[in-house]
Amino acid sequence: MPLLPSLPDNASVPHVFERRPDIYAPFTRATQAIMRGPSPLTAGERELIGAYVSGLNSCRYCAGGHAAAAEQFGVAPGFLQALLDTPEAAPVSDKLKPILAYVRKLTLTSSRMTQADADAVYAAGWDERALSDAIAVCCMFNFMNRLVDGHGVKANPAVFGERGRRHKELGYIDQFPQLFEMEKAAAG
Repeated sequence: MPLLPSLPDNASVPHVFERRPDIYAPFTRATQAIMRGPSPLTAGERELIGAYVSGLNSCRYCAGGHAAAAEQFGVAPGFLQALLDTPEAAPVSDKLKPILAYVRKLTLTSSRMTQADADAVYAAGWDERALSDAIAVCCMFNFMNRLVDGHGVKANPAVFGERGRRHKELGYIDQFPQLFEMEKAAAG
């Protein structure tokens, strides 16, 4: 049951977004740029980072849908759970490990970030753009996790696969055409 009584019992992100198209249409454009725009990180890596951040935050709604999206891009099924259970033992490439360690620390203890954290990412072969893009994914998912949980939007594991497919095939803007119609109508 959502925490806002005006939301339907089966509330999902579109229900929340449609309440404030003036805020969430621009946010959706930013999400598209972060998740599908040019980046040294693949779309699958960005989906995995988002699912990982969501898992660290115990946001089942976002973790489930974005783990399914990561799988659509070729990440092995069950990989997210292995990463959450034992990050040091998960079958992560040496190149991706420091990025995931960075977003983990940024999510759980952001005030403790140091130059050594960034240097580990650079030593693995990533550049500043990759690190900045990983930070943007991390920030966006921390925002979304609070938005979803704050509104009381509940996970429905039965639709994770479909949500993952939509994330891959439609990206983020094309999933919300009604949001942009509402934004346009409000602008006059």
